Amino acid sequence: MKNIVIVASIKVKDEFKDEVYNELVKLHAQTHKNDEGCIQYDLHKNLEDPNSFTFIETWENAELLDAHMRTKHFLAFVKNTENKIKDLKLSKLENILREKNEK
Repeated sequence: MKNIVIVASIKVKDEFKDEVYNELVKLHAQTHKNDEGCIQYDLHKNLEDPNSFTFIETWENAELLDAHMRTKHFLAFVKNTENKIKDLKLSKLENILREKNEK
């Protein structure tokens, strides 16, 4: 199975920036602590927009990513940030150069 790379860009509504940031930090910590198959789960702040954050994630495979999205901490994040996020863009990627070099 190939690794799955996720880039999740999150634009938070201005009035909820601190609240959503705290939820992002909780999700980051709980994912690192509990989720099998998590190779990378980094949270970044956009230097040009203080209301924008990006997760860069690498998962061992699609099944373990799907399991992450069913965890109690991920579902709590979704519930606690409902209607507080202005925009969410999610990209699922595969590193093709690494795959070619490993062959």
